[in-house]
Amino acid sequence: MEAILITDVAPRDGLQNQQIAVSTDDKLRLIELLAQAGVQSVEASSFVSPKAVPQMADAAALVRRLRALLPGLRSSVLVPNLKGLERAHAAGAQEIAVVLSATETMNRKNINMGLAQAVEVSEQTLEAAQALGLRTRAYVAVAFDCPFEGQTALDAVLHCATRMRAAGAGEIVIADTIGSASPGQVKQRLGALAEAVPVAQLAVHFHDTRGMGAANAWAALEAGVRRFDASVGGIGGCPFAPGAAGNLATEDLVLMAEGSGLATGIALPGLLAAVDFAETLLRRRLGGRSMAWLRRQRLQGAAHARAPARQEAAA
Repeated sequence: MEAILITDVAPRDGLQNQQIAVSTDDKLRLIELLAQAGVQSVEASSFVSPKAVPQMADAAALVRRLRALLPGLRSSVLVPNLKGLERAHAAGAQEIAVVLSATETMNRKNINMGLAQAVEVSEQTLEAAQALGLRTRAYVAVAFDCPFEGQTALDAVLHCATRMRAAGAGEIVIADTIGSASPGQVKQRLGALAEAVPVAQLAVHFHDTRGMGAANAWAALEAGVRRFDASVGGIGGCPFAPGAAGNLATEDLVLMAEGSGLATGIALPGLLAAVDFAETLLRRRLGGRSMAWLRRQRLQGAAHARAPARQEAAA
C-alpha cells in the first residue's frame, strides 16, 4: 500500500494566533496525543519575535522538553532568519523551516522586507542550517493568491521554489495561505512546479477557507505529491492574512487517504482524542468537515461494545 506523510502543524500554525494562551505543558500533551495517534511528523513551534507571536514565546523550552519526551518524533520549527536559527539550534532543534512569501506585499506585511531581500535571507538561513547538520523545509506562501495583491503569478512561485531548492531545502512546501485555491489550480501549478522541482521533494499546505481543502489535497495526490501539512481539528490560520480560516483538518485528510487505499499510519480514534483535548484548551468546538460523522461512529462503536453486557444482564 502506498503511503503519504502528514506533518501536523497544529502545535505551531494552529496555535500561533489563538487568543487563549496555551501552556508549554499543554502543548507537549497535544503533541504527545498526536504521536500516540501515529503522527510521525509535527511542526512544533517557531523562533519568531515573542512580541509578534506571544503564543510561541516558549519555543526553546518546548523544543528541549519535546526531544526528551518523544526522541523519535520528527519535529520542525519555523525560523525567520539567522538569529532565529541560532536560537533554535541552541535549543536542540533538528529540523527548521523558513517561510518565503511569493509576493512583494505579503513579505512586507509579514516580515517587513521586500521579496528580493526575503529570498536572500531564506537562502542564508537554509545554508547555515545545513552547515549545522539540520534538516530543512522551505514554505512558499501565498502560492495561489495573495490577500493584498490578488492572484500570485506562477512565475513568482516557480522562482521562489527553485531558489529554495538551490539553497538546499530538503522539502519545499507549496502553501495556499488564505485557502483560495481550487483543485484545477492545484493540479496546474503543481504540474508546472514538478518540472522544476522533483515531485518527491514537494509538499502542500492547504487551508479550508472555501471548503475545498480536502478536494485540493486530492488534486495534489493526483499530481504525485505525497507530503502534506494538516492541523488536527482544523485549528489555525495566518495572523498576517486577513480572512484566512483554519487549516485542512488532519482527520479529514486521513479519512480521505485511508478510504482511497493510501496508508497514513495515523489512527482516527487517536486523532479524536487529540481534538477532544484541544477543545478543552481553546474552549470551543473543533474539528474538520468529517468530525460530526467521526463522533457518531465513535458513539455507535461504544454502544456496540456495551451491547453484549446488557444482553447478558437481561438473560
